[in-house]
Amino acid sequence: MNESRWTERRILNMSSGIVNVSEHHSCPLGFGQYSAVDVCIFETVVIVLLTFLIIAGNLTVIFVFHCAPLLHHYTTSYFIQTMAYADLFVGVSCLVPTLSLLHYSTGVHESLTCQVFGYIISVLKSVSMACLACISVDRYLAITKPLSYNQLVTPCRLRICIILIWIYSCLIFLPSFFGWGKPGYHGDIFEWCATSWLTSAYFTGFIVCLLYAPAAFVVCFTYFHIFKICRQHTKEINDRRARFPSHEVDASGETGHSPDRRYAMVLFRITSVFYILWLPYIIYFLLESSRVLDNPTLSFLTTWLAISNSFCNCVIYSLSNSVFRLGLRRLSETMCTSCMCVKDQEARDPKPRKRANSCSI
Repeated sequence: MNESRWTERRILNMSSGIVNVSEHHSCPLGFGQYSAVDVCIFETVVIVLLTFLIIAGNLTVIFVFHCAPLLHHYTTSYFIQTMAYADLFVGVSCLVPTLSLLHYSTGVHESLTCQVFGYIISVLKSVSMACLACISVDRYLAITKPLSYNQLVTPCRLRICIILIWIYSCLIFLPSFFGWGKPGYHGDIFEWCATSWLTSAYFTGFIVCLLYAPAAFVVCFTYFHIFKICRQHTKEINDRRARFPSHEVDASGETGHSPDRRYAMVLFRITSVFYILWLPYIIYFLLESSRVLDNPTLSFLTTWLAISNSFCNCVIYSLSNSVFRLGLRRLSETMCTSCMCVKDQEARDPKPRKRANSCSI
């Protein structure tokens, strides 16, 4: 029954594309086009708002990391900055479907635009997913092998790992250009992507087995053991305090895994939000690939809910990481000070050297 419905839909879409290629399709959320203005206003507002938040949020993360040297003491800063750059490119790429909703011609055939956009977004989100898995492994090594951690995790190895993440992410979605199937629903804002480029259960299973499942397994395995070790450590500290209630024991107990545990909690929140926002997308991806469900509204909502994760990292950092908050405050003070310097430049003698260093922590 479902197979016949998909076949009918493909024949109908092909025939309608031959009759009138330039005819606009209804809006993704099913409200239809508006009589006063020939654009999907609600969908455009949602995408433009997300685009602005993603670009502004990730630019803030990048600038704060450059202005806060203390954040570089954590080796995970390599992966977090990589995620910030990937999410920034996601925000810039979101301008493409906005132009499509506004019926602005990009001068490129819609099928090519759709394929390239879907491929780029899939690669960028794959980079974020792989970086989260690597962050969890890094924290696992920091807590389970503290003595040999500096020898195991070096800046050179981290850079090589990041390069391999980008190469792997580019390769895993490359078969979508050779007729294997659709890598995701990011491009379904385009008519050709939504109606003529169908998913394949085999290609979806290929992506799940080589990307989604391994990344989720690594994250679950490492954080389970991280919190198990931290819980055991906390129990040992409490037992020691009960037996030797002295200030020296308290001071020695405060050190150890406590900073690592707090930082692991911040990273765990980022990872949890990522998978919570992406889980509806992955479930719908599997259902549609299996020809069980086909709903443009669900496709739009789950896709842009998943993409909204690109803005969430900076919010989690600003709420959870005191060093990041300090860097953000120093960055704001530097920007305000520079504005005041330009304003009062002729009134008093500026001190550019002191102000240039004011963003350092």
